[in-house]
Amino acid sequence: MKSPLALTMILFLSVLSAWSQSPAPSMSGQSPDPSAVSAASDTSTSEVNEFLNPPAGVETRGDVSYLPEGRKEKMDLYLPKNRPAGTLSPAVLLIHGGGWTGGDKRQAREIEIGSTLAENGFIAASINYAMKSEGKYPLNLQDCKNGIRYLRAHAKELGIDQNKIAVLGGSAGGHLALMVGYTSGDASLAPTSPYPGFTDNVSAVIDMYGVTDIGNRKKTDKEGNPQQLREVEPQVKKIFGETESDWKKASPITYVRKDVPPTMILQGRKDTTVDRDQSQSLFEALTKAGAVTEIIYLDKAGHTFSFKYAATKAKKPLERDIGPEVITFLKKHLGIS
Repeated sequence: MKSPLALTMILFLSVLSAWSQSPAPSMSGQSPDPSAVSAASDTSTSEVNEFLNPPAGVETRGDVSYLPEGRKEKMDLYLPKNRPAGTLSPAVLLIHGGGWTGGDKRQAREIEIGSTLAENGFIAASINYAMKSEGKYPLNLQDCKNGIRYLRAHAKELGIDQNKIAVLGGSAGGHLALMVGYTSGDASLAPTSPYPGFTDNVSAVIDMYGVTDIGNRKKTDKEGNPQQLREVEPQVKKIFGETESDWKKASPITYVRKDVPPTMILQGRKDTTVDRDQSQSLFEALTKAGAVTEIIYLDKAGHTFSFKYAATKAKKPLERDIGPEVITFLKKHLGIS
């Protein structure tokens, strides 16, 4: 028979073991330390949920195949609900940013912009495209051109007016959107499949803080004021080439002429990622050429803003909602009353 002391020790150790294996008690009224939150919480999960629960007037279709067989990159569609039978809607291709090496079609910015466009009667198509070394130019551009061609090839089933298609992109996506708009008809940059007979021309371009001159980007101070020229990064060279001639061929400013599609440029003055002189230089070149263009500067904005938000995922408001101005520009130049 065990002594009372032994029984007491066994009971104590049992309680101690159970306590150590129990979850730590929560502290009412206290939030978790943000620095201790798992990196996994910053994935696209919440964005996917938001995409699957769009505004009442918006229908979404995810991960639509639009590239040649075997390609993994897909398209997300945002469509206005309850359109009368036979309605033909204007369409906008959305091209995400990420330095041509990252980003995704279903980022918070693309969700907000796609939903806003659909609420205003547009069909929006947000695409993934070849990135990193696999996306070496001009394949990344050809993928975007195929996004436009897909919309035309499927215009009947989607209810798209083939004569009213625009392209919009942010940052690296802004660069690609401009290249789509300014190089239509250039056989050397055209995709060969899978939509023969369909064009990739567009009627308007929305450039959100895009790179316009790869070889002439500048460093900035912390307030976004452009400083000296910066070197072209190694990863950019892997995509676009090693020489100034390569960078010129891949820069939208090279293709400026009077008859490029009407172009709206959106730029934050505090952008420290893509210096604001990239937008200003493009605007001046377009104006000098006699092209149709507008530029909107946001005094307090940095990089990656959407229509409504300075930081879309956190829903930090932009200094003003620029969505109405973008919608007005699109309707004007796509011929929508």
